[in-house]
This record gives sequence, C-alpha cells and structure tokens, in this order.
Amino acid sequence: MNASARTSTRDIARAAVRAELSQVAFGLFLRDGFDNVTVNDLAAAAGVSRSTFLRYFDTKEDAVLGAVDAQGERLADALRARPAEEDDWTALRAALDTVVEPYGYDPAAALASTRLILDTPALCARQFEKQHSWRVGLAQALAERASSSGLGPVAASVKAAAALDCLNIALDHWTASDGELDLVGLLDEGFAALAPR
Repeated sequence: MNASARTSTRDIARAAVRAELSQVAFGLFLRDGFDNVTVNDLAAAAGVSRSTFLRYFDTKEDAVLGAVDAQGERLADALRARPAEEDDWTALRAALDTVVEPYGYDPAAALASTRLILDTPALCARQFEKQHSWRVGLAQALAERASSSGLGPVAASVKAAAALDCLNIALDHWTASDGELDLVGLLDEGFAALAPR
C-alpha cells in the first residue's frame, strides 16, 4: 500500500468518525437542548474520551456546524465553474444550489438542524461567522470570473453578501413555515427582488 492510499484511507476513516460524533451530538442537542449539553456529555454519549472528541471538533458548536466550512469551499468552486458569459447575479444564484440541494434529501432532518441553529444564539453567531468566510471566498471567485473583470473588491463583496443574505432570509421563511414552503422558490424570490432591471 502506498502512502497516498494510506492517507486516503485515514482521511475516509477520520471523516466517518467525525460524521458519527456529529450525529451523536446532534441527537443529544435536540433531546436536551444545546446549552444543557457539555463536551463531557457529548464524549460520554459517543463512547469516547473528552480529548478524543476535541481532536475532531474544537467546540461543541463545531460538532453541529463542521460541515458548513466545506460548504463555503464548494460554493466558491461552483461559482467559478459557472459559464463565463453568465452574469454574476445569475451565477451566484445557480452556485447556491450546492447549499440548498441537500435540504431536499431529508427535509425533516434539515428542518430540525436549521431550527437548532436559528434557535441557539451561540450556533447562530457561529454560523454567521463561518458565512463571513464564505463571503470572502465568493467575492474572490467573482473577481476571478471573466465576466467580472471590471468588478472591484467592494462591489464583489456586496454581491456576495447580498447572495448570502438571500439564502439566510429564504431559510428563515422556510423554517418558519415548518418546511412547507419551497426553499428553492424562496431563494429565487429573494434573488428576483435584487436582480438588475
């Protein structure tokens, strides 16, 4: 077995353990409430030591939001992959499909997760902090697009921030409707409200 195969196997195993720990944490947070659960509680429920749990997640917030970091990278990559002739706003909306598509796979779990985040001030603040780095990545991807060659850094940041606000507002309305409203439709509506005329 070569070194890259070992690394790949190790990465797969690490991702599986992270996913399992995250699943246990999510269940405990839903049952007992985020603020009532400690890292020691999470470790005990998962059958690992506190130090093992902290090897995978720096904080209990990260046990819920760990996947959010990867979403930001996928979102920026999706934006870069959009056709060069597509206008920035259309490209941003299409790129956001990478974030909203998973909500359709298991809407009940997505609703529970979104509700947990929105109803827990520490998680909500941490998610907005993570999305701030998304904005930076999106603005950079906009600047790299051929159709945006004249787009300055302030304009790129504003467009990226507006796109993320459309996402967050769509999620707010979707959650308030108990998942009854169409999330994609809500996102489209938000983007239409700011579309260049």
